Amino acid sequence: MAHSFSIFRNSVVNFLFLIGFVTLQLPVKNAKPATFLQDFRITWSDSHIKQLDGGKGIQLLLDQNSGCGFASKSKYLFGRVSMKIKLIPGDSAGTVTAFYMNSDTDQVRDELDFEFLGNRTGQPYSVQTNVYAHGKGDREQRVNLWFDPAADFHTYSILWNHHHVVFSVDEVPIRVYKNNEAKGVPFPKMQPMGIYSTLWEADDWATRGGLEKINWSKAPFYAYYKDFDIEGCPAPGPSACASSPANWWEGIGYQQLDSVAARRYRWVRTNHMVYDYCTDKQRNPVTPPECMNGI
Repeated sequence: MAHSFSIFRNSVVNFLFLIGFVTLQLPVKNAKPATFLQDFRITWSDSHIKQLDGGKGIQLLLDQNSGCGFASKSKYLFGRVSMKIKLIPGDSAGTVTAFYMNSDTDQVRDELDFEFLGNRTGQPYSVQTNVYAHGKGDREQRVNLWFDPAADFHTYSILWNHHHVVFSVDEVPIRVYKNNEAKGVPFPKMQPMGIYSTLWEADDWATRGGLEKINWSKAPFYAYYKDFDIEGCPAPGPSACASSPANWWEGIGYQQLDSVAARRYRWVRTNHMVYDYCTDKQRNPVTPPECMNGI
């Protein structure tokens, strides 16, 4: 579906102002001044990852030979991780830029996913989120971003505490996965997770269910990252850290969305959500229990 981006952006800006996007949900924690190699290592195709600005940023490359990926040197149990990412511009259909947390365990893995799905020129970029808990996934949701994520850097973050997981874009929550263990729904709380990112070819499913293939004449494809920020309990580390209520991410202001954040969340989901496993009756004839009570 074609969009007139100039009119669209103006209307979005006006609406965001009206609903309070000019006010932050909570005091933003200061990102630590980390360079890429302080916290991360290249996991595959080091020739396709280039450090920029003395290691404060990186460039990922995808061509017909290879994609690439990197991972954190440590795993973490609860906390907040964020990165600023500038996605592939122009015709990026069939590509996936992923930013996620993963326990790196097979049958009972926990995983929290951002997957940015490439598009044909002029079409909106979609971000798919997914949650795996105790090996159970199939909880995909997709949102069309309300801006051009290839024009500039935007902040993508995952907040993970004992109460919920919150996926946010520029401090705007787009996905909340609550701790519903009381309803028998698994919640990731026992396994530490590493932080990963990859740029790869996925034109068998990524764009319009695989109908749109990669146009390799547009290659190589580039994505850019900077402002790496990890705040959490490293594992192995002090055993009391992950259960400490003194951690800022466990504070009362982070246990649920406040009224402004909840309004933003409803706005995103009302206007920009394009797929929700909760309402997919073909896959889930009975609504999953974690979907019953909204936020």
